[in-house]
Amino acid sequence: MRRIGLIAGGVVGVLLLAFVGFAHPGLIEGFDGTPYAKLGDKYDVRILRDTWGVPHIYGKHDADTAFGLAYAHAEDDFATIQQSLMTSRGHLALVDAYLPRIVNALTKGIGIGAVIDVPGADPAVTDYLVHLLKVREKLDAKYETDISADTRAVLEAYADGINLYAAQHPEKVIPGFTAATGKDIAAGFVFFTPLFFGFDHAIAELFAPTRQREISLAAEGGGSNAFAVAPSRSADHYTRLLINSHQPYTGPLAWYEVRLHSEDGWDMAGGVFPGSPFILHGFGPHLGWANTVNTPDLTDIYVLTTDAAHPGQYKFDDKWRDFEHSKAKITLRLFGQLTMTATREVLYSVYGPVIERPHGTYAIRYANHEKVNQVEQYYRLNKAHNAAEWEAAMRMQAIPSQNYTYADETGRIAYYYNAVFPKRDPTYDWQKYLPGDTSRTLWTEYMPFDAVPHYVNPPSGYVYNANNDPFFATAKADDLNRENFSPTFGIETRMTNRALREFEQLDPDHAITREAFRKYKFDKTYSKDSMLAGVMKELLAKDFSGDELLTKAQDVLRHYDMTAKMESRGAALAVMTTLPVVVPVFQGKPPGDAVEALRKAAQTLMQHYGRLDPEWGEVNRLRRGTLDLPVGGGPDTLRAIESTLEPGPDGKFEANKGDTLIFFVEWDPSGKVHAESIHQFGSATLDASSPHYADQTPLYQREEMKPVWLDESEVRQHLEREYRPGR
Repeated sequence: MRRIGLIAGGVVGVLLLAFVGFAHPGLIEGFDGTPYAKLGDKYDVRILRDTWGVPHIYGKHDADTAFGLAYAHAEDDFATIQQSLMTSRGHLALVDAYLPRIVNALTKGIGIGAVIDVPGADPAVTDYLVHLLKVREKLDAKYETDISADTRAVLEAYADGINLYAAQHPEKVIPGFTAATGKDIAAGFVFFTPLFFGFDHAIAELFAPTRQREISLAAEGGGSNAFAVAPSRSADHYTRLLINSHQPYTGPLAWYEVRLHSEDGWDMAGGVFPGSPFILHGFGPHLGWANTVNTPDLTDIYVLTTDAAHPGQYKFDDKWRDFEHSKAKITLRLFGQLTMTATREVLYSVYGPVIERPHGTYAIRYANHEKVNQVEQYYRLNKAHNAAEWEAAMRMQAIPSQNYTYADETGRIAYYYNAVFPKRDPTYDWQKYLPGDTSRTLWTEYMPFDAVPHYVNPPSGYVYNANNDPFFATAKADDLNRENFSPTFGIETRMTNRALREFEQLDPDHAITREAFRKYKFDKTYSKDSMLAGVMKELLAKDFSGDELLTKAQDVLRHYDMTAKMESRGAALAVMTTLPVVVPVFQGKPPGDAVEALRKAAQTLMQHYGRLDPEWGEVNRLRRGTLDLPVGGGPDTLRAIESTLEPGPDGKFEANKGDTLIFFVEWDPSGKVHAESIHQFGSATLDASSPHYADQTPLYQREEMKPVWLDESEVRQHLEREYRPGR
């Protein structure tokens, strides 16, 4: 997995939403928790917090467990859960005072500069996207038909857990929050899912000053690590699985560790995001899986034919059609309880949502745009007890993307390049914009699940993925052939350094030990075939005669050990130089200038450290509360420690994403599961006064793990407290 970036406010801006038609000003109503104060009496659930603060939820039924999960997570991160709910409702602009953004936009618009510099994405734009995708309309139409009754019961119980906590803690309720519902929880999945495969980037592209791609003519005639090892590849005949998603350290996409158990057979440990009632990836006694982000081409942009002689219409199959119209009402909290509502018209075509720009009128279509049952598939994955049940859940194809690396108690391992591929006319180039005037480009069906690239029990005995080309997933002799899959799938071709290092370490080792498995995950080396190595090679070939600074910098790079170890004396210069060169490439842009990047990095290091080769641990820092620790690892290493593109004002990189919640899971030859985990901070996401705010950080920095206690008897030997929500 990886961090999702919503469209930046600077791309669209408040003036786009722009107060086209005003509703009357209003006031935010306060949350009344009275109807929800006794919800604890409705559910039979116990929460056991272990000595690390990790909640172990034991419910009589699945709904009871979901209720307890929501309550426990709210205890540690209620603010972010509320933010996620407000996002999926299209009410994010109610959370923070919006007046500073308006002032900022107006001063920029009249050319006098920003009076107030407001960071971050514009919440009004996010709210507009919720309307553009018809998130709530789809759920209103399909919630009771496309999501089963037992899944809805879990969603509604989870919402009840949030509402009980809100009723008990009114001082923590944010402006505009109203009682959560099961639809709210499902809406979060409907809205966020397409962002994982880049839907937001496609929209942002349309707001460039000019058209960004050619229109195709019909031809004639992401960051994460995962690997699994079968008993045949293990020295001790264990089955091993690494679950290692790279996420931001805080916020709506930060991992929270939980253990879930119900008498109905829900039995898993793993990670959830704020607002998720299901473990998104993790393991149980019988099986487990890890997710990594993939980026197939699942979004298409169409150029519509419009004409001033046919206002409000577009041409399709030689006929003029009317646009479908709706209104997006964006309510902004100006300050205090005062709100104002801006209205913007939203258009739809037969392809999907429409965006009008000076350089054209465009429609957007994306995989599973019509589905609302992503939650259903996650629930079925959580309840699967064997490979057949787990694969049956995967065949639902409600989750349109994400790689899945799988292992289980029988020794079965697998890797699925999960993607819901549209059935497209192969005579078009689907990497370009599509003509929006013909039914030949209007796909309405998807390829079957068996069409996705996948590996089950390859002879090599191992599989891996690190957001890379899925045709490099195991030993070369066992890899699939790209030519056997349609180019209309748009499957990525990139090889990350992490994938290269996974292969370079796993492939020669035919008897992988537990110690080696862990060592491979925490590897900090850059492969000779990595992009960083390519930048180093380019710079070492330059003649910097007469430029003293670059000559000295070149000498540091010449002796660089190609690692991100804390003691490495070339890592700071290499990483600071490489990031601005290669990051644009991953964004689909030309690479940055390597020489200028080297000069800037050298100047920054001299300014802050008085030398070009400080130890990497002096520059790369892990900070939480009062802790300020050196940390090894770096961008695109298997020990993934990431920060911003450039160091902060103090000349240091402050880790804020990358390795977060890590699990090492293994099944012994008898089929019994064992696991260890580590979180970059601890279970108390927001409470700096809690002992669990940063209690795992020193272990994380030292690359040490803690046990995952799976049996209640084990938990009770390491019990901090036990309670029943609302009782």
